[in-house]
Amino acid sequence: MLALSIPTATERIMASAIQQFHHFRQLNRQGRLLLANAWDCASARLFAAAGLPAIGTTSGGIAYARGYRDAQHIGREAMLREIAAIAQCVKLPLSADIEAGYGLNPEEVALTVRGALAAGAVGVNLEDNGHGLLTQPLFDIAAQAARLAAARQAADQAGLPLWINARVDTWLLGLGRDEEDRLAQTVARGNAYLAAGADMVFVPGLTDAALAARLAAALSGPLNLMALPGVAGAEAWFAAGASRVSLGVGPMLASMGLVRDMACEAVQGAWPTMATRCYGFAEAEALFAAG
Repeated sequence: MLALSIPTATERIMASAIQQFHHFRQLNRQGRLLLANAWDCASARLFAAAGLPAIGTTSGGIAYARGYRDAQHIGREAMLREIAAIAQCVKLPLSADIEAGYGLNPEEVALTVRGALAAGAVGVNLEDNGHGLLTQPLFDIAAQAARLAAARQAADQAGLPLWINARVDTWLLGLGRDEEDRLAQTVARGNAYLAAGADMVFVPGLTDAALAARLAAALSGPLNLMALPGVAGAEAWFAAGASRVSLGVGPMLASMGLVRDMACEAVQGAWPTMATRCYGFAEAEALFAAG
């Protein structure tokens, strides 16, 4: 008789991660993906219960919920713990916002990517924003390309696929002489990042659909845009050629606005907003009943 080969726990985890990655890659490639960004298990469970097909994390939301400012103040190890906790709460593909990689050099980015993979992520966002640690606002193109290549190599060495979303912060920081210069810089960076191993280009801060359409046409890979107050809805971005629209930190900030309103009511001894927006104790218990 032939002996049956029983997969080890590690082999089962890797097989599951690969399956999740292939699903996530398909969602990004087919387009029209609306990605909700969670900051804790409750938000992740709510997004999953609503039927969203994948979850991202929001670095800003995670940082605020734990008493930090955004832009890498929380640190690598603390962020990776939060990513792992969210990954364990949902059975959906998870893309981790690892900010600028929690280090300047490629080796530090690789360390963060290995940690994100171990936490259960099948995708990452990696920014070119120096967050004040450089003499200029962004990493130069060659340096960021090397950091992205290190992220890809780290995943390859781990034996796991990874969807790398290269964030370009030209629009977020308002760089360039004018919008035409900003568009040219964004295209140059985006295409260099794709050539270095990224799968997608993420450009937060852009609100003009016509410019978004030109950007999507000039990139040699798929484009990710962000839900913003100045944009009516995801359809405008999809029509412009975006493959993915991320909610980003928006839901967390909206939640903070809701809590602020309830706090102001509580000072007056009332709770109308809390009463009308109540989720319900039984609903909350059911949401977490599966463990």
